[in-house]
Amino acid sequence: MDCCGCFGFSSRKPKKAERPCRGMPHSASQESLLDDDDVEDEDEDFYNGDMTETGIPEEYDFQSPRKRSEEILMSLLENGLVCREFPVKETNTLLRSEDDDGNKTINEYVREHKIGSGSYGKVVLYRSRVDGQHYAIKAFHKSHLLKLRVAPSETAMTDVYREVLIMKVLSHPNIVNLVEVIDDPTTDHFYMVLEYVEGKWICEDTGPSCALGEDTARKYLRDVVSGLMYLHAHNIVHGDIKPDNLLITTSGTVKIGDFSVSQVAEDDNDELRRSPGTPVFTAPECCLGVTYSGRLADTWAVGVTLYCYIMGNYPFLGETLQDTYDKIVNNPLLLPDDMNPLLRDLLEGLLCKDPKQRITLEAAACHPWVVGDDGPMPYHLCWCKYGRQQAAAAAASEERGDDDTNS
Repeated sequence: MDCCGCFGFSSRKPKKAERPCRGMPHSASQESLLDDDDVEDEDEDFYNGDMTETGIPEEYDFQSPRKRSEEILMSLLENGLVCREFPVKETNTLLRSEDDDGNKTINEYVREHKIGSGSYGKVVLYRSRVDGQHYAIKAFHKSHLLKLRVAPSETAMTDVYREVLIMKVLSHPNIVNLVEVIDDPTTDHFYMVLEYVEGKWICEDTGPSCALGEDTARKYLRDVVSGLMYLHAHNIVHGDIKPDNLLITTSGTVKIGDFSVSQVAEDDNDELRRSPGTPVFTAPECCLGVTYSGRLADTWAVGVTLYCYIMGNYPFLGETLQDTYDKIVNNPLLLPDDMNPLLRDLLEGLLCKDPKQRITLEAAACHPWVVGDDGPMPYHLCWCKYGRQQAAAAAASEERGDDDTNS
């Protein structure tokens, strides 16, 4: 089975049937996908109980690692420790109508056509009547997601609200940008307005095997590693790195999207227990139902992604979910004898089954195959580091002032 269908969604041609992802999505994502008309047209009863300040229903607001993620993110936002030059626009009123041509509209946005599916809802292309730009809008029913359990104390809506919080903090050239959130408390509809990445299927022009050449795979991998290193430096574990979540712009730049199962660690403690997003990209330690390092699990997923780019299929795939997990844990990594030795070394490092021996992203960024003829990966200047330095300086100044007062 090849992985053609897991290389993102198509080049947004309105008349062309969508290409299904042939991967094995986690059950919560699969169950929660709504028909496009359902997402945009149905008026259903919605949850109107008490909510916490993070948007989690009060009855579900238990202490958990995911709850801690929300607390960390709220603290960052409240203290201005974010990387965004301009904050995400937050809109609390929703006007759904039609324009003179009969096209559905959401506030300033005019619907054009559906372009794919996210983890919990459909993704639709809209054009803004204000700036004329295109945007990808993820549409959700709050009532549906509030009923969908993804963990003992959490619902799919918890994931969506946390995804928003994460994207409010981020700004990086290899990460999809969140532009606006539309959440009218009087309606059941919730919308995330994202930058539109106008690319095409990675393997659309590469033939039946979907395998990419080394130069193209290297370019894509450098972008993925750059974006993921930025996330990890901000203590964010993506949790579902795979080609389907890596969007390619028309200029060939990769942008990481879909943070619906992402989690936030406190400092270097990235120990997690909840299973990550997609089984065929799951690290061996995650298959065993034990706690694991989120960063190292992301690194494994990068290795599977690179394998897909090079080989055109998955390194470990069984007939059933359990068979897939068994192969991930037990089967050796098989690579062609004539593979570039440097590429082989990198894949063996990324797909090392022992997480303690697995190559780190930082080491991968410096690996000779990744460096290639392009040289070292460029350093991304982080806006929030300046804010952290200012906060630390202010705290130190205040402490010195207290000491002077006490003396």
